[in-house]
Amino acid sequence: MKILALDDSESALKLLTGAIAEACPTAEVTAFNKPSELLEYAKENQCSIAFLDIEVWGTSGLTVAEALKEQNPNINIVFVTAYSEYATEAFELYPSGYVMKPVTKEAIERELENLRYPLDNKSSAQLYAQTFGNFEVFSFGIPIKFKYSKTKELFAYLIDRNGAAINTNELCAVLWEDRQDTSNLKAYLRKLISDLLTALKRIGAEDAVLKRHNSIAVIPQKITCDSYEFMKNNTTRKSAFSGQYMAQYSWAEMTAGIFGTH
Repeated sequence: MKILALDDSESALKLLTGAIAEACPTAEVTAFNKPSELLEYAKENQCSIAFLDIEVWGTSGLTVAEALKEQNPNINIVFVTAYSEYATEAFELYPSGYVMKPVTKEAIERELENLRYPLDNKSSAQLYAQTFGNFEVFSFGIPIKFKYSKTKELFAYLIDRNGAAINTNELCAVLWEDRQDTSNLKAYLRKLISDLLTALKRIGAEDAVLKRHNSIAVIPQKITCDSYEFMKNNTTRKSAFSGQYMAQYSWAEMTAGIFGTH
């Protein structure tokens, strides 16, 4: 998810981008002091949300919002200001929200939960994992391709473990169940891990996985995932759960039961 931030005050812009990063760690936040530079960037980059200071030196955040909406009618505009008297004029542009300064993480979270135009995480996220239904992985809406089909199951299990480090013995036991030829399986597992890391590097998301000598884990904060959002009590994601979780993998049945209790 790409987010724009505009404020001509360096200190206010730093506070704003910090609050956005805290509220949405997986977002790509691009900050600007100058409206012209923001608008030029927005022409070439599809952005989901723009946090705009209403009073910007030399122009108005309202003017910037109008220009952004001409480029992308479904962009979510959130105005940021220290002055409540702008609210009436701002809401004539049908923004998603209005945040008073000083900006806080909690205020940003409220706005993200009540956006006018719901986000399509699958198409806007650098790395998106779909766990409800069948497991699939996307980068900006495009399925990620792996050299080996088993690599996708490896990644699915790592995501299921939600950041817990897994050693090679456990991975072999899960991915190949009762097979006993451990040395051959470990050699194949090394190929799968290499394939996974290569695929993630290809989309610029190699930091989503932490590989150590005899263990591997995902970094949940680096992955946009429907089940992770579900567990954070995100109401938008709650509606996406249809009763199935990674349906193509038998080992996922236990976790599926946990979602069914929420």
